[in-house]
Amino acid sequence: MPSERLVPLAAMEQLIKNAGADRVSDSAKAALKELLEEHGLKLAQHAMKLAEHAGRKTVKAEDIKLAAKELER
Repeated sequence: MPSERLVPLAAMEQLIKNAGADRVSDSAKAALKELLEEHGLKLAQHAMKLAEHAGRKTVKAEDIKLAAKELER
């Protein structure tokens, strides 16, 4: 995956702190960012296939939710 800044590291730090951490290393922020972006890309690709199957070009919230359920299995 390219090293684009799709999700800011500050958001990763906030997520980890919201989970209860007092301090967060730069490597932990980067690791979470990489994993979330990879999962998000897979989720978006699956949602796109669902929208296409439904005859739409527009990906809707329902496609994202259904894709998440299907990828969860």
